[in-house]
Amino acid sequence: MNMHKNARLTPQGRLLLVQRVIEQGWTVRSAAGAAGLSQRQAYRWLARYRDGGTAALVDRSSAPQQRPHQVPDVRVAEIERRRRQRLSGPAIARQLAMPVSTVGGILRRLGLGKLSALEPKPPVVRYQRERPGELIHIDTKKLGRIAAVGHRITGDRRDRKRGAGWEAVHVCIDDASRLAYSEVLADERKTSAVPFLERAVGWFARQGITVERVMTDNGSAYRSRHWGQACGGLGLRHIRTRPYTPRTNGKAERFIQTSLREWAYARPFATSHERAAALMPWLDHYNTARPHAALAHQPPASRRGPQAFLGSTDGAVPPSRPASTHDRSGGPGPGAPQATGASRRAASLRRPAGPVTLEQEGARCSFT
Repeated sequence: MNMHKNARLTPQGRLLLVQRVIEQGWTVRSAAGAAGLSQRQAYRWLARYRDGGTAALVDRSSAPQQRPHQVPDVRVAEIERRRRQRLSGPAIARQLAMPVSTVGGILRRLGLGKLSALEPKPPVVRYQRERPGELIHIDTKKLGRIAAVGHRITGDRRDRKRGAGWEAVHVCIDDASRLAYSEVLADERKTSAVPFLERAVGWFARQGITVERVMTDNGSAYRSRHWGQACGGLGLRHIRTRPYTPRTNGKAERFIQTSLREWAYARPFATSHERAAALMPWLDHYNTARPHAALAHQPPASRRGPQAFLGSTDGAVPPSRPASTHDRSGGPGPGAPQATGASRRAASLRRPAGPVTLEQEGARCSFT
């Protein structure tokens, strides 16, 4: 029970008060003094006890017992019926000659304040391909070019740097293994998207994975003839999501959010070149060491054995910082073993056995 902050007695204390007066023979004045109450208030509790017994000593609702101006239930049902016909609140108020504020309050109490509440939420459909390479997801995300440390890091909107332009991070993630490959390119056009697809398929091939299908949204680059010809040449079946349904390509969308949080905005970068250089070591950490909730808190590399995985591009610059070991994944997912905080921390810091060497030519990563 949430007692009033200034209440002197709880229901149990009120019962003790009346018991001292009725059963133990205390005077009202003595019982009120012992309880820290006025005699007047003590007489009130006695009267309530005599009228209703112990149940009457509980706090009553502050709502009025009679509300003569309350909207009748029949009118409330009529408002709900019209709302379910997708009429707006002001339209319902005009038709029923009622104040807009009254109709709005009733709609909010019914949980129909927004039209979206009338649409049933689609069921969550989770799927995962059986073999790596059966399906890869591709998407892009615009990133502002860095002229200086901006408001996203400092939190001050006055630090916005206008006119620096944009670049795009292209991401590709395998549906079954969650192996990821990314590049920072100049734009999201077909002249960038098609070569990225070819390099991504080649990267997966070097990991022993044959790509069969690719899923994208309905961006102009993915609807172009050039993209279709590239898919045909690579022997890929192209699958496009339903319009305005980004959840269909949810694995790529979620990987973009992870990339932004743990790489692009993880620390301040002085230049766009520095940020692009930091992508290589972070992708290596994501693929080989970072626990993934959908994989029973194992890294994506665990689905492919002790191989080398690195999301770099041909001719990419060497890494400018060591791979981050900060894991922000959630708690154990379905089928995941229950782990303690210490074991999760140890898993996030665990690296595959053997040193990692990077070669700038072709940006290749191998274990020795």
